[in-house]
Amino acid sequence: MQAALAGFALGFSLILAIGAQNAFVLRQGLRREHVLATVLICAVSDAVLIAAGVAGFGALAQAVPGLEFAMRLFGAAFLTWYGARNLRAAWRGGEVLDSGGEARHSLRGVALTVLALTWLNPHVYLDTVVLLGSISAQYDNRLAFALGAVTASFVFFFSLGYGARALAPLFARPTSWRVLDLVVGLTMWAIAAKLLLGV
Repeated sequence: MQAALAGFALGFSLILAIGAQNAFVLRQGLRREHVLATVLICAVSDAVLIAAGVAGFGALAQAVPGLEFAMRLFGAAFLTWYGARNLRAAWRGGEVLDSGGEARHSLRGVALTVLALTWLNPHVYLDTVVLLGSISAQYDNRLAFALGAVTASFVFFFSLGYGARALAPLFARPTSWRVLDLVVGLTMWAIAAKLLLGV
């Protein structure tokens, strides 16, 4: 039980910070578009990466020269493009929360975006595979530690995706969407710059 609680606490703290993936989940929750698919992709991806880290695959990045650098470049390029999209939406404005209408983005498009935001982000590998994997070695029951971290991911993403609905009245105004798009766009660019600078 101690290992499971430690895994839950560490896993939850690692994904709590605002990032590209969390911002996208929040946005999908506010739009009420493919929320279940979005949170499932995030949580299951985390589970796969946590399992890989606990199983000992964290040394892969160190074993393959240039892998981390390539991941940083691809991640930064994607986040720059995605941030530009959000900044453009903030500039144009005009979006409001339409909870009664049908989804305006295809499930395929949403799934591909969330997969890219998850798997092209080097920090995801550093947090889940390397950090969680190395810390799990301190516990005799590594499986319990991993299950605790996986549970934290599911709790967090489902809470974020479906809890966003509580903010629906605020996002009935176009100005709120412009602010959100601006914050998300700048966050994406800040993360991209951080990746390029190797911080």
